[in-house]
Formats: sequence, C-alpha cells, structure tokens
Amino acid sequence: MLKWTIRLAAVTAVAAAILAMPASAQMGNKRGGGGEAPKGPEKPKVDEKAYKAAMERIPEPKEKYDPWGGVAPAPAAPAKKK
Repeated sequence: MLKWTIRLAAVTAVAAAILAMPASAQMGNKRGGGGEAPKGPEKPKVDEKAYKAAMERIPEPKEKYDPWGGVAPAPAAPAKKK
C-alpha cells in the first residue's frame, strides 16, 4: 500500500510541475540576466504649429457621418390621415 501512495505522490508532483512550467514562463524570469532593455531612437517632438496647419487643411464633411446608417433603413415618414 505504501508503494502505491509514494508512486501517486510522485506522479502528482510531476504533473503539477509540468502544468506550472508555462505559467512560470509568462511571469518573466528574473534570473535571466536580461537587464534593462536597450534604448532605441528617441521619438520626435510634436510640432504644434505643423499639427494645427495640417488639421486646418482637412476639409469639413458636407454631411455628418452616421456609423449606424447602413444597419437599418431610415424610419418612414408617418402616413397622413384623411
């Protein structure tokens, strides 16, 4: 009986270790020696004047955009009473 209990405990421990491996891979290994990430080129500064000039060049739409316009037909006008 003791032999089966030890085997069951060993199999359970191995199964738990196998299931825990993917979770530990997602946690970010601190022992990896990666250090800080290398810094890439700096982002360019936003030029406010150029941004405002570009926004003024965009034409105003003639009609207001209706994102749900193609989903259902427009409601029909109510019928006139006689």
